[in-house]
Amino acid sequence: MTAPRAARTLAFRMGHARGDDWREAVASALEQIGAAPPGANLGFLYVSDRISGDAAAILDRVREATGVRDWTGAVGMGVLATGVEYTDEPAVAVMIGALPEGEFQVFSGRSRAPRPGTRTASGAEAAHFAIVHGDPNTDDMPELVEDMSSKVASGYLVGGLASARATAALFANEVLQGGLAGVVLSDRVEVTTRLTQGCVPIGPPRAVTAGERNVIATLDGRAALEVLREDIGATLGGDLRRSAQVIHVGLPVAGSDTGDYLVRSLVGFDPRNGLIAIGAGVEQGMQVVFCRRDEAAARADLHRMLDRISTDLDGAPKGGLYFSCVGRGEHLFGRRSAELELIARRLGEFPLVGFFCNGEISHDRLYGYTGVLTLFR
Repeated sequence: MTAPRAARTLAFRMGHARGDDWREAVASALEQIGAAPPGANLGFLYVSDRISGDAAAILDRVREATGVRDWTGAVGMGVLATGVEYTDEPAVAVMIGALPEGEFQVFSGRSRAPRPGTRTASGAEAAHFAIVHGDPNTDDMPELVEDMSSKVASGYLVGGLASARATAALFANEVLQGGLAGVVLSDRVEVTTRLTQGCVPIGPPRAVTAGERNVIATLDGRAALEVLREDIGATLGGDLRRSAQVIHVGLPVAGSDTGDYLVRSLVGFDPRNGLIAIGAGVEQGMQVVFCRRDEAAARADLHRMLDRISTDLDGAPKGGLYFSCVGRGEHLFGRRSAELELIARRLGEFPLVGFFCNGEISHDRLYGYTGVLTLFR
């Protein structure tokens, strides 16, 4: 997805660091940023869950130090920056940008986004595209994502759900919990975004021919567990406990021109009756495909995505955001920072921040095991 050209050149600066505590990490990140770019007016803040208890103090500190009033971001089990990942340690990633004044608005449940059709002072569509962060403990999150998508002119959201061992906090000019929060951009802010999958299909699409709630009874008219075992092979099919750890269910996205699918977990089996349970509701006639987390396939798909997004660029990106599943990173790519290094190698060095999510948001859907890259042009 690509939005129209910005009214003026965007400028971003970024800093990231680990530390013995939040003060050390924040101080180092701010030192890297140095002087704010002229007109800096929007900040992105990602904080590791190891220091999430100090989220409010961290937000206050970066606001005071940069002079930037408006902030959005989230807590994650890991934070991301240009070429590097931080996990299981106190760390922050901070990016500040100079966007066209009046062409964005931070929103949350306490401060609503512009209504559809609202115009900025320049005459632009105020609610064109949104960068969002969500609380994973919100029960109706898929519905909230779909509803928010309907409130932006492009229909496009990007972002992810906070991830934490304890409190999963969001930033939207304050520290929040619950629902969605983020920033809405007008169509004068030029962005491009793409999604990459982390799982590869290992069988053909199957039709649900009987099932209810989240339980599939039959696929293509045969017992669902029998079909699963056939598609994944004898080794994994004979070890259902192992299968639940590496095999997932893909729900193909209707109308996708890139073969996108929503990945959901296998959550239970009933060998006596041949049933399987998945982490999503099912209905007769829907399509499913079994898939497996696979490093080689994930690397290939990431390269494909980077090749596609590079065709949208006139030059180096001004800045970027990357939202990656907690199941990716070193767990999928074999070593820490490999995923972020691939992005830097293909697109070059530019300010980029993000975090490891408990679910990724792209367009109008909540994904899993994906990476969502968004670039400011």
